[in-house]
Amino acid sequence: MHGPRFQQNPAQLYRQMRNEYGPVAPVRLEGDVPAWLVLGYREIHQVESNPELFARDTRRWNAWDRVPENWSLMAFVGYQPSLMFTEGAEHQRRTGAIGESLDEVDQFELRSICEQIADELIDAFAGSGEADLMAQFAHPMPLRVMARLFGLGDDEAAQLGQDLTDTVASDDGVGAYQRIQERMQRLVERKKENPGADLPSRLLVHPAGMTEEEILQDLLVVLTAAQQPVAYWIGNAIRLMLTDERFAVTLAGGRRSIGQALNEVLWEDTPTQNFIGRFASRETELGGQRIHTGDMLVLGFAAANTDPQVRPDAYSDSIGNNAHMSFGHGEHGCPHPGPEIGAVISRIAIEVLLDRLPDVGLAANPDALVWLPSVWMRGLAALPVEFSPSYTVGS
Repeated sequence: MHGPRFQQNPAQLYRQMRNEYGPVAPVRLEGDVPAWLVLGYREIHQVESNPELFARDTRRWNAWDRVPENWSLMAFVGYQPSLMFTEGAEHQRRTGAIGESLDEVDQFELRSICEQIADELIDAFAGSGEADLMAQFAHPMPLRVMARLFGLGDDEAAQLGQDLTDTVASDDGVGAYQRIQERMQRLVERKKENPGADLPSRLLVHPAGMTEEEILQDLLVVLTAAQQPVAYWIGNAIRLMLTDERFAVTLAGGRRSIGQALNEVLWEDTPTQNFIGRFASRETELGGQRIHTGDMLVLGFAAANTDPQVRPDAYSDSIGNNAHMSFGHGEHGCPHPGPEIGAVISRIAIEVLLDRLPDVGLAANPDALVWLPSVWMRGLAALPVEFSPSYTVGS
């Protein structure tokens, strides 16, 4: 599950694996590390509905002795004391606190923040007539919104964004992650002394009684879960609207077209393609395969969304259907209202973009767009566009 063949056409590889092995396929991750890829929609639902059998704590894994030194996937598997790896009552306590604190975000204020940030980002390139919408718009948009919800300033958000990039795109990944942790620690300490109407302040007084270390770790989870997936959701939806003639006729038009594009992306090009994972707590069977205690299961959300057993027809029959697996399912799925906040950020970003730059179009052949070399995320390395130069909102 790595290399050019997978990167350019993962859907074809999923089909081949499904035809050969069924809904659960044996795979080799980078470094020749074994795992199971759950391709079937029903099988993923089964895994995510049974957290006691298919557990989340990565310390259960039976293949730690086969992990290469400096393994590139360690960031996804290495145990951290965050809600990502908790189980049972402890997981429910912490996800409940996160969900309830996010639920207090005022929706009108959120929309206003999104509109303001989208306008500011567009102002930076509107007069040039060209832009890379991934680097200049899609990536900073969710980061700056979440930074605002965290009570961070724009300068702090920019520094945080650079550190997030460096964790995966520089030789200083460990150092960058350490800097992010230190930033979150300073934020929590600051909010303890001077609370405000923000997520850290709400968590500090939540009845769940989270420690400062737990809050720090879980804020990191919320930030990373929001930033990259939402950025690629925005970018993939813009790409769809600029390349698919079904959307071209209403490109500058109403909200419904944007909503359809965002929903179609979740079915056809979901940002979170695959997710590590679950670890069998005992011997079991899944999709006709014998799963041993401690085996790793990679959840193939993209493959499940196109499973012919549940979607025998084309996507057009699924418009308005939100039963995709893109946000996961069960107690380890993206907690409410996370998906709703992500949808607001994505929709308003695209609405403002099309309102400000109504003649925006691709500045490259659609076939020349490059997808990220990632087994986990589906997104564009760049999205070059051109448009008629326009004045900023402020002028």
